[in-house]
Amino acid sequence: MGHRLTRIYTRTGDDGSTGLGDGTRVSKNHGRIESMGDVDELNSVIGLLCTENLPPTIHRLLTRIQHDLFDLGAELCIPGHRVIPEARVGELEAEIDRFNKDLPPLKDFILPGGSRAAALCHMARTVCRRAERRLVTLHAEQALAQTALHYLNRLSDLLFVLARKLNREAGVPDVLWQPGYK
Repeated sequence: MGHRLTRIYTRTGDDGSTGLGDGTRVSKNHGRIESMGDVDELNSVIGLLCTENLPPTIHRLLTRIQHDLFDLGAELCIPGHRVIPEARVGELEAEIDRFNKDLPPLKDFILPGGSRAAALCHMARTVCRRAERRLVTLHAEQALAQTALHYLNRLSDLLFVLARKLNREAGVPDVLWQPGYK
């Protein structure tokens, strides 16, 4: 990191533009900035989840994911820059398999909820899906690394499995969807 922030405000964005890592200035509603914002929001929701009393293995995993998401933000901030290796996608898949193996098979759709930690994990999952959709839209306009798209897709799956695992750890059943519930 070449420059350290000593001043938080610069006034350079007062005109509705912001600078990318390569020096390019774009509108604050540019698809790349929207994507960066969604990834940042996802990281914040995971940070909130990490304030819960989580099993240490899950806390360590989520902390690693937060660092990955910051790396993804760097990729988005500097067009053409690549940070996240494809191997990280495989590592997420291995984590999905590890946490899912002890969970009962799903026979019904589940609703976000159960324990507070699981509900926050579901919130992170939905923000992750939105970030993924935003990246897909940006990718249609400007080529992005496929790894970024793959990473967010696997991460949302992992967050779903972790929500179920957190409910199980808390002794709280998943909330099953009941069509036509009254």
